[in-house]
Amino acid sequence: MSLEDHVEELASDLDVDKEEVRRDLENLVNYSVPMDEAKQSLRRKYGDGGGGGGSSGPSSKAIGEVTTDDSNVTVTAVVLTSGRRSIQYNGDEHVIREGELADETGAISYTAWDGFEGDLEPGATVQFGNAGVREWDGKPELNLGESTDATAVEESLDVDAEVGGEAALTALEPGDRGITVEVQVLECETKTIDGRDGETEILSGVLGDDSGRLPFTDWEPHDAIEAGASVRIEETFVREFRGAPSVNVSEFSTVTPLSDPVTVAEDAQQMAVGEAVESGGQFDVELVGNIIEIRDGSGLIERCPECGRVVQNGQCRTHGSVEGEDDLRTKAILDDGTGTVTAILDDELTEQVYGGGLDEAREHARDAMDKSVVADRIADRVVGREYVVRGSLSVDEYGANLNATEFDESTADPAERATALLSEVEP
Repeated sequence: MSLEDHVEELASDLDVDKEEVRRDLENLVNYSVPMDEAKQSLRRKYGDGGGGGGSSGPSSKAIGEVTTDDSNVTVTAVVLTSGRRSIQYNGDEHVIREGELADETGAISYTAWDGFEGDLEPGATVQFGNAGVREWDGKPELNLGESTDATAVEESLDVDAEVGGEAALTALEPGDRGITVEVQVLECETKTIDGRDGETEILSGVLGDDSGRLPFTDWEPHDAIEAGASVRIEETFVREFRGAPSVNVSEFSTVTPLSDPVTVAEDAQQMAVGEAVESGGQFDVELVGNIIEIRDGSGLIERCPECGRVVQNGQCRTHGSVEGEDDLRTKAILDDGTGTVTAILDDELTEQVYGGGLDEAREHARDAMDKSVVADRIADRVVGREYVVRGSLSVDEYGANLNATEFDESTADPAERATALLSEVEP
């Protein structure tokens, strides 16, 4: 069915003006709401056969009481954050606002369409009447549209939340909007991508503060963002990149150089393996565990000269038959008793655990007439030993992989650890 067919069906079933249904349905679909969910949302809004929503208006609710079963509500809340984003709608470009609202009972995210610029200043207390409710990532979100009224409220609310969106990097989560960070640019490079209007240049790299590090993308390169600079970036939003949060800087972001350098934490966040895997991904994390196995695909391998993928039997999954280039890699299973991850070591880290470079590995394999001897030597040196591994963790349907940046044998005293453990379990 076309969108017009869905509009006809809903307008007929709900006895609602077709233009109003079309506008609401297009808004939801344009915001990536699946069609079935969008139609269900409008049925809740207007009520099946409800003649335009029924005689009763939207109920006033505390934010903590709003659920995905609600269609329209009235809430009074403090604006915590307000960020802008540009979208394409019916061939035209629109600027929407996104962020969080809060009252004494909790916080909720919102999306506001045209017409709310002056009502969404962080710190303002506002009553939003007839705000739509939709489900986003399993949670309710307010949709502030043409039918929503915004009225400033004089009295203040005692909210247990930070106004303005200032946050440390490790406190950020995918979906955060209108965020302000003060960071040092640790890495920065220019990339050319196929954008909405053709080829465009962006910046990408790594940001750091005293809590940790995160990747970033600047979609409209700002001159102040360069390696080594300390900057204050206002009005950012956070997306997920390889299972971890990623800071996104847009044309609406303000970047201000800081005269005093931002201190960056030297150490990564330390987590148990099971906790890290359960989190879904970490950009910079330190795990400690025993290497229990070296997986296939370790040691002396071949990579496609075109894409860098590992070549098996002279075949690249993307480019077919190729002349592979030799490389070194280690895939080691790390176990700490709470879970396991595959630690992936690049050529430099593999040289350290192997005890030689690519030329030594080639000679070793030729002498033995078997490439597997390189992986066997690595296994002899690391399996059964405890290691501290730092890197970026990604988790998907194929498992948990830690792309290691550091791989060092643990110096912890097993006897001291055993004594400490016994002291915790003994009565």
